Amino acid sequence: MRQSSNHSLNSVIAQKIKHLRKQKNVTLEAFYFDTGIHLARIEQGKMNITVSTLERICSYFDTNLSDFFSDIDKFMPS
Repeated sequence: MRQSSNHSLNSVIAQKIKHLRKQKNVTLEAFYFDTGIHLARIEQGKMNITVSTLERICSYFDTNLSDFFSDIDKFMPS
């Protein structure tokens, strides 16, 4: 049960990151070139993300962790 819950949270965070990236018209390649972070596996929800990595991603997209999570419920499955 706990593993399923973690998978769901990873998926929701992944969807939000992908949304931010597409909203800013940034390619996976450009993001990697600028940050050194591979987003593909993160966006697929196949990789656990650390808080420090999420903070770096948020910073790149000119947001902060608080704002990132403020509307996370929009990405939750119904």
